Amino acid sequence: MVNIGTMALLRQYELSIEKTDRFSKDEITPILMGLFGEVGSIMATSKKYHRESKAYAGYRSAVEEEFGDAFWYFSALCRRLAIDIENIFESSCEGHQFSNSVSKLSKNKSTVSKELDVALIDLGIATAQLLKEDENTEILRKNVSIFAELYCNALELTGLDFCSVVGGNLSKTLGRFSTPDPGSLEDFDASYPDDEQLPQYFEIHIVQRKSGRSYLKWNGVFIGDPLTDNISTPDGYRFHDVFHMAHAAVLHWSPTFRALIKHKRKSDSATDMEQDGGRAIVVEEGLTAWLFSYAQGLDNFDGHDGVSFDVLKTIQKFVQGYEVGRCPLKLWEDAILQGYEVFRQVKKHNGGIVIGDRTNRTISYRSIGNGNES
Repeated sequence: MVNIGTMALLRQYELSIEKTDRFSKDEITPILMGLFGEVGSIMATSKKYHRESKAYAGYRSAVEEEFGDAFWYFSALCRRLAIDIENIFESSCEGHQFSNSVSKLSKNKSTVSKELDVALIDLGIATAQLLKEDENTEILRKNVSIFAELYCNALELTGLDFCSVVGGNLSKTLGRFSTPDPGSLEDFDASYPDDEQLPQYFEIHIVQRKSGRSYLKWNGVFIGDPLTDNISTPDGYRFHDVFHMAHAAVLHWSPTFRALIKHKRKSDSATDMEQDGGRAIVVEEGLTAWLFSYAQGLDNFDGHDGVSFDVLKTIQKFVQGYEVGRCPLKLWEDAILQGYEVFRQVKKHNGGIVIGDRTNRTISYRSIGNGNES
């Protein structure tokens, strides 16, 4: 049965989530297509578990996320049909004991069963029926209740907590699409001495010499090692430290940049080892290299005003366990777009001055004049 706490969560969800709905309020077909796709993703996740069993270590989090994404589209559909989602779930999910249940996915126990397979297939058929009737509002309204009941049934058989599914989707979606309140963002350096903090404002000179190597200079002193692209076809990766500077300025995080300017938080041995140490540096460098390869197919985000949700979710998995994992995805998007805007300028001019402003969480570019060697 859907309890009082669950109903309160549904009300909170509806009040908060509508602002993340960027689709036209007059169109239903894109919403139905999205719902169909997310239900398909739930089925695909179950298929992977069938194939890989315990080797699919991320099954629990993956299936919870897919159920949450499907719920987002279902909620959007209900808004367009003027259906109260609380009433739908209160009537359709009567008798289902999934709220606050102990997950059957714990302790590596397999939950993929014939019963669950049938439930997911039924859910898929119901979703296809919704898509088929996208222009018949009356039939749609009737089929919405059928979908809700089958959704509850599949969720119960999977063993997930409904509140975790809905709450997780709310947190993820708001973090992706809502501009964060600056006062709510965490400054990871706030409790550390000034000489261990990332600078509130910095200007880094990037100079390319005749050898083709790029050099970094901060406060008149060279930092780090000279870099080349290290690839047969030049692509500008010699300037990739710009991305670490963007991370530092916008996210208030960059173990690589800390190491370059020798501002590791050594006053706390745990932070020094776990957040600023070698493994954290490798994670950031790996993430930066992966994203750079992806960005090559997008002209280094030239002309783009957003970053794929799938890319942002992959980044979130990359940094799981590190302090930056607490940053909302929208902040990551800002760091990426600002960083690549500056990178394109640096690449175009073979150098320049990169300006980081942690107070305003911005990074910008200024020409270095004739400072570069030709």
